[in-house]
Amino acid sequence: MDPCRPFSRRRLLLAGLGGAGLAAAPELVLRAAERDVLLFGLTPVFLTSDLALLDGLRRYLEQKTGRSVQLVLRRTYQEITSLLVSRQLDAAWICGYPFVAFRNDLSLLAVPVWRGDTRYQSYLIAHDDVPAENLAGLRGTVHAFSDPDSNSGYLVTRAALLSLSATPAAFFRHTFFTYGHRNVIRAVSVGMAGSGSVDGYVFEVLREAEPDLLRSVRVVQGSEWLGFPPVACPAAAAASQVTQDLRLALLGMADSELGRQVLSLLRLDGFKLESPELFDGIADQVRFVQAAAQ
Repeated sequence: MDPCRPFSRRRLLLAGLGGAGLAAAPELVLRAAERDVLLFGLTPVFLTSDLALLDGLRRYLEQKTGRSVQLVLRRTYQEITSLLVSRQLDAAWICGYPFVAFRNDLSLLAVPVWRGDTRYQSYLIAHDDVPAENLAGLRGTVHAFSDPDSNSGYLVTRAALLSLSATPAAFFRHTFFTYGHRNVIRAVSVGMAGSGSVDGYVFEVLREAEPDLLRSVRVVQGSEWLGFPPVACPAAAAASQVTQDLRLALLGMADSELGRQVLSLLRLDGFKLESPELFDGIADQVRFVQAAAQ
């Protein structure tokens, strides 16, 4: 797959019908209106290896929506986006990149609030042995990306390189995708990569939760502030009762004990309503990258 290639409906459908997509979970083929269970998708941007977090999130959503909830996890952003756009998920916590790429197909449900803001940064990180002070200083390193459809884990760096009239293949000695921001940090920490592109929120959470993982890793450069990965639903289902119940559950998470426990595990303040214009900065970068790929 060419990671510079723009999103397309055909590409998403092929991903959803692949071995790691619908074939692994045939019960997802039914659309939301034909199911009794609320299906909520999660991408690898979040700390989904934490079983206590997943269990708490599921139980909280069940309590507040009055519905049985199934959390749907996939290895790549593309797989979750394909399920969401084709209305085989009721909602999903996705990245800003696929949200702006499919703005006509998706509706914004709620946006997390982190450290009092609904924005975050992409970080360029490096191993302590790499004496770089900015992106230019990372030239010639082995670079770890998170996911080709990630804003912070790919798109931001791709756009920054274009501003230098460069591409990842020409600028870095070698690049690879880890399909997880924690995996990017781990790859740089152990020396598998000299540098990486990572979600600043995930990096800061791991700085608190797993400081040993970051012991030999440092932040080289932070990006501009961009819209935090949102919770979205299919646009055609935006007015449905299940969607409205889910939105109220997210917006009220800080008002219940279990909800506050989940937020604490996520290091979030809560969720709030935002305008899609919050993601215009990401949309500008998508257009910049796509224009260069044509």
